[in-house]
Amino acid sequence: MHRKTGVILALDVTKKEEALLISKEVAGFVDAIKIGYPLVLGTGLSIAKDLSKIAPVIADFKVADIPNTDRLICEHVFSAGCDAVIVQGFTGSDSLMECVKTANEFQRKVFVVAEMSHPGGDYFFTDAVSKEIAALAKKAGAFGIVAPATRPERVKELRAVIGKDLKIISPGVGAQGGSAADTIKAGADWVIVGRSIYGAKDPKAEAEKIKKEIEKLI
Repeated sequence: MHRKTGVILALDVTKKEEALLISKEVAGFVDAIKIGYPLVLGTGLSIAKDLSKIAPVIADFKVADIPNTDRLICEHVFSAGCDAVIVQGFTGSDSLMECVKTANEFQRKVFVVAEMSHPGGDYFFTDAVSKEIAALAKKAGAFGIVAPATRPERVKELRAVIGKDLKIISPGVGAQGGSAADTIKAGADWVIVGRSIYGAKDPKAEAEKIKKEIEKLI
């Protein structure tokens, strides 16, 4: 996954036709497409292969189980055509390392949730916990972490923990109130934008707008 625009589309629609249409419209303005349970439960995991023809696909399944179950999930995700998977780190080093090991076998990537973007996202993900998970992600050899665009100061602090070794993707831009420019300035490599793009009357124009907002910062 290479950074060109610094924008990732969070595609939380539930119908295949709509997902493909929006993805094709914004293809030139996003570096990847993030899919989660809403779309996969609505269309099946096979949607990943269709979308991968348009842009790299990140499976946002927030994988959080015992090592063997995590491995099985990741194998299905990567076999379906996803380039990366988002997992939780609070399950411990053995579970996380199994995800990374599986990703390496498929030559794919793992992002670890260090902190979530909604208002309650820092209730259990306290400063100490978030930093410990970020450090664990680095030690395990993950490709990157997830840090909240809604709290850019947290992006900056977590960047200090992982240094330049890992990438940061940041959800919460747009509908949740996060600023794309502020998030990139704080140290994120990509901002994740969902409803503001796929819910817009003109998704292409909205994606282009966000790309232009941060293009001088990347």
